[in-house]
Amino acid sequence: MYQEDFEGYLIVIIGVIPARLESTRLPEKILAPIAGKPLIVHVIERASMAERLDKVFVAIDSPKTKEVLKEYTFDVVMTDSNHSSGTDRVAEVIKGIEDAEVIINIQGDEPMLDPGVIDGLVALFDNNNISMATAVSRNLSVNDMLDPNVVKVFLDEHNFAIDFKRELYDMEIGGVYRHLGIYGYRREALLQLASMDCTMREQQESLEQLRALENKIPIKSLITDAIQIPVDTAQDFKKVSALMNMNISIKEQVIE
Repeated sequence: MYQEDFEGYLIVIIGVIPARLESTRLPEKILAPIAGKPLIVHVIERASMAERLDKVFVAIDSPKTKEVLKEYTFDVVMTDSNHSSGTDRVAEVIKGIEDAEVIINIQGDEPMLDPGVIDGLVALFDNNNISMATAVSRNLSVNDMLDPNVVKVFLDEHNFAIDFKRELYDMEIGGVYRHLGIYGYRREALLQLASMDCTMREQQESLEQLRALENKIPIKSLITDAIQIPVDTAQDFKKVSALMNMNISIKEQVIE
């Protein structure tokens, strides 16, 4: 399925899931079994449910991951193990796909991913002036605000990101959203971003999106009520495993 932009030209919309094996906080989490399948398989299957993606690729960095995924029919691409961010890994894949015009960077550690968020994010690119986008959620508890593992984002009146932070101060709490960690780019913006050096704040906060903001690349945000649970820690893994084993799915509701 090829999409058409407003001028009638065919564009290809690609989803890429960066799947680094040796994550810092929970090594090999992408291969950990949840509800009878490796975590990463759930992510791929959920992403493939998005109606507006023409193709989904998995960007791996380890022969071990490749071996596990051999029994499935996914499109798997081996990438350099030394990338500093998922953005850089996605860019490596896209360099080999010349007709990819809009690219969605899908986190590899969210097995309860809402495909509707992907479709909502793609819809932002129906506006030809958007070069990069992300998704945020209104679902942000007081505990989330105090948790550095939950990334917070501030938006302007046009829903462009102003800043991303892990830590909040009291005077900053109003008007903040939970960042969902999914990104969309036009091809040129992605390759431009990947060619830039890591910035100081990007390294300090371990937030790759700060590279875009610090280089004046505007990030449009899709505001949703989605509840997505990334598996960053052993505690997250237990929580998500319990939910999925009980057959409880995340409510799929996207609000523009």
